[in-house]
Amino acid sequence: MDYLIEVGTEELPYKFILSAKKQLENAFQKLFKENQISFDNILFHATPRRLLVIVKNIAQKQEDVQKIVKGPKASIFYDENNKPTSAALGFMKKNNITLDDIFVEDNYVQAKVNIKGRLTSEIITENIEKIFLSLEGNHFMRWADLSYKFQRPIRWIVSLLDNKELPVSIAQVKSSQYSRGHRFKSDSCFIPSIDEYENILLKNNVIVDESKRKQTIVDETIKLAKTIDAEVVFDEELLEEVCELCEWVKPVLCSFDEKYLSIPEKVVVTVMATHQRYFPLYKNGKLLNKFITIANYIGDDVSNIVEGNVRVIKARLEDAIFFYEDDIKTKLEDKLDDLKGMTFQKNCGNMFDKTMRLIELSKFLTTMLKADNKKDDILRTAKLAKCDLATKLVFEFTELQGFIGQSYAGLSCEKENVALGICEHYFPLNAKSETPGQIEGQIVSIADKMDNIVSIFAQGKKPTGSADPLGVRRQVLGILRTILDNKLNIDLVSLIDKTIEISPCQINDKIQLKNQIVEFIEQRLKIYLNENYRYDVLDCVLSGDNSLRNINDAILKLDIVTKLTQDSDFNIFCENANRIIRILKDVKNDSIDISLFTSESEKELYNKLNSFIENTQDYNKLALFLKELTPHIVKFFDNVLVMDKDESVKNNRIALLTKAKNIYSLLGDFSKIVF
Repeated sequence: MDYLIEVGTEELPYKFILSAKKQLENAFQKLFKENQISFDNILFHATPRRLLVIVKNIAQKQEDVQKIVKGPKASIFYDENNKPTSAALGFMKKNNITLDDIFVEDNYVQAKVNIKGRLTSEIITENIEKIFLSLEGNHFMRWADLSYKFQRPIRWIVSLLDNKELPVSIAQVKSSQYSRGHRFKSDSCFIPSIDEYENILLKNNVIVDESKRKQTIVDETIKLAKTIDAEVVFDEELLEEVCELCEWVKPVLCSFDEKYLSIPEKVVVTVMATHQRYFPLYKNGKLLNKFITIANYIGDDVSNIVEGNVRVIKARLEDAIFFYEDDIKTKLEDKLDDLKGMTFQKNCGNMFDKTMRLIELSKFLTTMLKADNKKDDILRTAKLAKCDLATKLVFEFTELQGFIGQSYAGLSCEKENVALGICEHYFPLNAKSETPGQIEGQIVSIADKMDNIVSIFAQGKKPTGSADPLGVRRQVLGILRTILDNKLNIDLVSLIDKTIEISPCQINDKIQLKNQIVEFIEQRLKIYLNENYRYDVLDCVLSGDNSLRNINDAILKLDIVTKLTQDSDFNIFCENANRIIRILKDVKNDSIDISLFTSESEKELYNKLNSFIENTQDYNKLALFLKELTPHIVKFFDNVLVMDKDESVKNNRIALLTKAKNIYSLLGDFSKIVF
């Protein structure tokens, strides 16, 4: 049988809908798993006015089970007359058993208890309100005189189990078999069965399935664009948001005055897509003065919709063109002094001070990367990177920082690579977006983000739990991705030291601050790489103090250790490496005296170790050497007692193993491997 619950509300915010679907998925999975109720799969759908869950092929009841329950000691269970004590009576009552069910094992009273499975309908009824009222989000509200809080007032509920109503109640709203269609179709609609639910809602102008709704938006928008020989470039994030803002899809074509195309294209597109959720239109790759908006509307007369949207975008673009024309009266560099009046962070100076630190950190990184041939352009990029924050256009449209800097730099006759670097120093904009593509943007981006991280940590505002209001995790990920994507050999520990050294923040313990930042970045690196590498392999390679000294070098090691784990004899390899680590612990004696060797296996191991030629860049050769070393280590342990009674012999053997351990450690700490 199947189960359906639809919770109807007033219009839900887009971001809550996305969050609610994930929360509901976790909650229903947990409910059925904990209660051992089998099902095939769970479907989650949502529109602005409803949250829908459908559980397919759900079991009618829990399975009956029999389990052994352990009770008190036999000496406590029976009194001196071999009669059940009060403790015994309580045990039997609690488990609904009699003396006939009792047996004694290992001096404890035990019993076989038959537990009858409960009906799925009972479990759902008991838990459904708790599941929905436990959803979390911002700006929850109360309504009427109720004590309940939810994102928006709940207005109706449909609850069907096996195509029959399963009465439930949420926030004092009782369920029924009546749903509601589109807001402009006020009539309620009867849902006779779960299989008919989607079609009945469709007849009432509600496309319940988001994937179908999204595809309808794409198809209808493209169709309308073709009527004017235009093209639509869909942004996936915008498409998803628009999809969650409507129940019915009505694309509407609108236009604005061509004069607004004189301002940077990025500004116009941002106004349309980000602020108004319109789809911009292009022809031969050129932005048109036309756009399509998706109306949640039933009907053919869209004149009021066109008029309203044109009025809104005209006002937004009028502001943009005014700010743009005022901004370009002066060069971008002339706005540098204006940064002195803009606070960076409390107790961390102003944006002009930050710019000076960006220049110094960029110079430091330029030297580290041996990019002296680009030094002038890199430092010029660092100097101008924050200037667009003092423009009126960025003040109004903050999401355009960097993009406006690039545009204004071009108008100020700056080099093209400098202008691009100004834009790219904010990259990546999110976890999956592109990283800076050229050295100017890469260096200034890393310098900027590290300065932000140190400033935040210095003020004791590091992320805690899932809370990260200042976006530290995102900035750390940005640094890591920029280094990895562009194979930059950057010593992050030295960069942290340098950033702390020039920080204007009051820092009482610089070493402690450095250790906190290093540990945090190491954790984020492991989390980021865990998608491609086993966590124990990450622990093995990244457990040393130098894991942030050269991240790209660490990637080479990770690949090699991953290959080693796939060898059939890796267990033997790892066991011997771990045996050496356990014996030595913190011992660092590496002074070997060959005259103290008493067995051939010692000499063979010594000769093999001495044949090793260190080449930190060729980890394939290192791995091959360690695999060849394994039989020598095995033979050594088979024939030699390390802890010899003779102290000098013992120390000499420890020194021999220390030499072996040092070579293993060039790849990682193999005691971290789980096998």
